[in-house]
Amino acid sequence: MPHRESAPEHSMDPRAADERPLADRPLIDTAIYRHGVRIATPESLGETYRQLPGADGTMAWIGLYRPAEEELLAAADEFDLHKLAVEDAIVAHQRPKIERYGDTLFVVLRAATYLDDVEEVNFGELHLFVGPNFVLTVRHGQAPDLSVVRRRMETDQDLLRRGPEAVLYAVLDHVVDGYAPVIAGLQNDIDEIETEVFDSEPHVSRRIYELSREVIEFQRATRPLLAILRSLEAGFEKYQIDEELQRYLRDVADHATTVAERVDGFRQMLDNILTVNATLVTQAQNEEMKRMTEASYAQNEEIKRISSWAAILFAPTLIGTVYGMNFDVIPELHWSLGYPFALLLMIMVCLSLYAIFKRRNWL
Repeated sequence: MPHRESAPEHSMDPRAADERPLADRPLIDTAIYRHGVRIATPESLGETYRQLPGADGTMAWIGLYRPAEEELLAAADEFDLHKLAVEDAIVAHQRPKIERYGDTLFVVLRAATYLDDVEEVNFGELHLFVGPNFVLTVRHGQAPDLSVVRRRMETDQDLLRRGPEAVLYAVLDHVVDGYAPVIAGLQNDIDEIETEVFDSEPHVSRRIYELSREVIEFQRATRPLLAILRSLEAGFEKYQIDEELQRYLRDVADHATTVAERVDGFRQMLDNILTVNATLVTQAQNEEMKRMTEASYAQNEEIKRISSWAAILFAPTLIGTVYGMNFDVIPELHWSLGYPFALLLMIMVCLSLYAIFKRRNWL
């Protein structure tokens, strides 16, 4: 049999490999109840089946944790479970749902816990087979901790004596109550993200995307619960469900509806936050482009001014350079009016260039 992670309820004492038939091997937790009182604690599936009497008011509650295929098939043989439901329980990774096979209900739930340090929602999968006189739970994750549910039920004998449907209610109630810390954790993360968005934190877009994925996955776990509970309510009269138990199940349905509405709200909020963040990023980019454009414009203006003055100063320099050449024969070299003419020419050229650049707003 392949190695599997030990369940929290399992003893940590080392022991040799068990060579007994699968139906006779120890279970995670199992008990037989009569009218809400534990009357036996069998050590194996086969012993549970043999000790389970057919009397009214008696039921078995069996817990399995990540069982091997052979172990689950042995339980299916003992309690006549439908092969399609057993196949789903073996494969796992099923969506939350409820199905009825004859007088046995098959329910798939996804429990959730919030990991604050990594801001992630961790999911566990739970399969329940609810028969006329038995409840078989198959967990594929640490959550939910069904030992808490069992202790609660054993201290409330009036509830436990109502039979397997009461155990189903208690498990549903525990799973739905476990969503409350997840809701609180997600709400806190969304509040932090809203602050980061308006503070223009650089990595907030990635955080929004990752949190959106967590919310969508959480929504997939919680939304189908409403259909499961509606299906149970639809069968109250047909299957003669205890009236008090009906009230309990309606209370769970109210809580599940609240959770589903909060999760829907989270998804809408994250969509809005993502839109606002994209708008703020675009505005910041536009502002940056505006600043760069203004800086470029100012730089161009400075370049035009410098170029204009350089052109103005170049004209007299050019004239002075021509007349400063050391040649014996230069036109107007010995002209008496040559000097004032050169100065006048320099002034006229400079004024002309100044007027031209001024008209073009270069100066």
